[in-house]
Amino acid sequence: MPLFSQRRLTLAACLIAGVLSLPAAAADLLATAKARGSLKIAMEGTYPPFNFKDQKSGQLAGYDVDVAKLVTSRLGLKPEFVSTEWSAILAGLAAGRYDVIISQVGINPKRALVFDFSLPYTYSSPQLIVRKNEVARYASLADLKGKKVGVGQGSVFEQQAKAVPGILVKSYPAAPENLQDLATGRIDAALNDSLMVAYLLKNSTLPIQAGARVGALERTGIAFQKGSPQFKAALDKVLRDAGADGSLKAISLKWFGSDVSRAVPAQP
Repeated sequence: MPLFSQRRLTLAACLIAGVLSLPAAAADLLATAKARGSLKIAMEGTYPPFNFKDQKSGQLAGYDVDVAKLVTSRLGLKPEFVSTEWSAILAGLAAGRYDVIISQVGINPKRALVFDFSLPYTYSSPQLIVRKNEVARYASLADLKGKKVGVGQGSVFEQQAKAVPGILVKSYPAAPENLQDLATGRIDAALNDSLMVAYLLKNSTLPIQAGARVGALERTGIAFQKGSPQFKAALDKVLRDAGADGSLKAISLKWFGSDVSRAVPAQP
């Protein structure tokens, strides 16, 4: 056989081998979840009223949990809940430990580079929490320069506090430790979601009170890995339909007394 023909055969064999060795394209999450019959959903589980363990039943409860159950029901799937610390929740999604996060993940440009998001299902704003006997008036984050501010580890609130020069930021894995340190004077203020603040003040016996709202309206969505356009389309349709028929509003009223699923101007 001529040398040229041998080279052509060798090249063809290499190309075929290369194609066969390429990994198969990942299936769209919608098809994967449908085949499994369930959707693996990560949430913090220590963030009332959004997601927390009910003391009586020991089961997860909260606004995010109800939204997750609504979404999976309309997709024809069963929810599989996975509780994980907030500081590791995005890394777990990137590693494929679960399918989605429904745990008040704020939609921002940095996260959108790595993950896809559903349409927003919650709108809220950052708000300070201070002690009841606090005499200082903090109208903005800039007023807290030189002060200690408690935030959730890995949260957008942590990013916002660290963006202000002079604030001494202390990060916590969960809200209870944060607020306990605030009540005992280890920190000067805490920064969290305005919806959570209202719930905490209604249900906590700690000597704390609401402070100023200190940021723009935030959007929360369901996060998942990129590369599943069919899943995103189906998910967005569920949320759009649930908004139109009043289902999301009903869940909002249950937990907050107002409709937090629609964008409204933040109140002072």
